[in-house]
Amino acid sequence: MNRLWYEFSKGIFKENPIFFIVLGLCPALAVSISVNNAVGMGLAATFVLVCSNAIISAMRNFIPDKIRIPCFIVVIAAFVTIVEMVMKAYAPALDRALGVYVPLIVVNCIILGRAEAFASKNPVLFSFADGLGMGLGFTFALLIISTIRETLGSGKFAGLSISNTFEPALVLSLAPGALLILGLIIGGIRWIKSLR
Repeated sequence: MNRLWYEFSKGIFKENPIFFIVLGLCPALAVSISVNNAVGMGLAATFVLVCSNAIISAMRNFIPDKIRIPCFIVVIAAFVTIVEMVMKAYAPALDRALGVYVPLIVVNCIILGRAEAFASKNPVLFSFADGLGMGLGFTFALLIISTIRETLGSGKFAGLSISNTFEPALVLSLAPGALLILGLIIGGIRWIKSLR
């Protein structure tokens, strides 16, 4: 039980994909302009991570080493296709807002990296916990970045106006603002860790 908790919690705190491992920055910077987009992307990536980790772990003894990466990509692509079809059917506005970043989950280095580094070497239950933790860590990081960017960059939260008197810093709504926020968060985390 302790190892299961460790595999789950490391993705949220110790090995957060965005803040500590610094992977998956392309979608993180692109979709974090709004909280709604960030949550949608985070949940989509979490679903793909959990399902692909579980399937790859279950098949790990049957996949030859020479073709393991193409096999991983096929498994991941199947779950991304499911996410994309569900999103188009039930959340078309979110699908339009996320655009090309949903299909690009197939080649997201977090998902392929977890398949190669963890799921292909560990049992299904631990791989499931790892995928869930990494996915929630990714979602948590996106939520933090998007909350800062949306509130300070547009004066809104989840699309709702916060105040009529607030003057937003529009640069935070642009790509340089995303890099600035991410850099400040990562720098702050590392500074806090250095104080221990």
